[in-house]
Amino acid sequence: MRSSAGSQRPPLVLIASDQEWSARSLESIIGPRGYAVLRAYTGRQAIEMASQSQPDLLIIDVRLPDLDGIDVCRQVLEEGLGASTPIVVTAATQLTRSQRLAAYRAGAWGICSQPLDAEVLVAMLDTFMRSKQDVERMRGESLLDEETGLYNLRGLVRRARELGAIAFRQHESLACVALSPRRPAQAGDSPEDVTDDLALRVGDVVRRAGRASDAIGRLGPADFVIIAPATRAEGARRIVERLSDVVSREPLDEGEPVKLAGGYYAVDDFAEAAVDAEEMVLRAAAALRHGRNTVSEPSIVAFEEISLQDAP
Repeated sequence: MRSSAGSQRPPLVLIASDQEWSARSLESIIGPRGYAVLRAYTGRQAIEMASQSQPDLLIIDVRLPDLDGIDVCRQVLEEGLGASTPIVVTAATQLTRSQRLAAYRAGAWGICSQPLDAEVLVAMLDTFMRSKQDVERMRGESLLDEETGLYNLRGLVRRARELGAIAFRQHESLACVALSPRRPAQAGDSPEDVTDDLALRVGDVVRRAGRASDAIGRLGPADFVIIAPATRAEGARRIVERLSDVVSREPLDEGEPVKLAGGYYAVDDFAEAAVDAEEMVLRAAAALRHGRNTVSEPSIVAFEEISLQDAP
């Protein structure tokens, strides 16, 4: 099995088994076929090693000395390994129908019983690895943020170009707004002080309350961007005010009100603008950072305001 294009290392397989002869047999089969191997001897060790090493594929024996192999399969996925990582469950004897169902429901991709057919096993692993690589390639090319369903940076850039092209042809206004959640008691704190859960909840509110005509994306862990066609500076400010009001009325953070800090940049006629749509995103983000870092309460800052402050 060759590694994917651009990757210099062989696929890493974690084998979890306390049966020395069985584990050595597996390693002797897949090692010469281009796979690197890690060994775990208990279920808890397998869970820890999977979290630390992030293997490309796991082979888990159904009978481990401390934990059931099917439970280990479930736990490594719950620990964040990812459903796109193939897991093969092995057994010394044929599993019952209920065991096979339990293994597949726990996240196993395949089941192998002794005696192993080396050719079939390698063909299975190669197929699983190709599928994993295809999923990872598509994920890398995706325009959407997996956690929020909003545009990711790649998607934002593409939508910015598309909406900019339309605004250019029609001599329309265009605005870009950057938003970040803030608790009033922590208004001057850094973005890292906003929990991931709170950021995701705010992102969901922004998505639901946003205008259908706007492109909404996630610029950072707790930063969101809206590209708003046919919107001037006053309209961009109203977007922040309206969304901040909606967010503050949502029970997002243990009953504590949450507000939005905002930064924006807008042009009246994009065809006459001295910047492109991507630069507008950067300027809105710069305005957000400036306001977030220099005031004690959530505020709305226009890019022109920080430009004037920076001028000699």
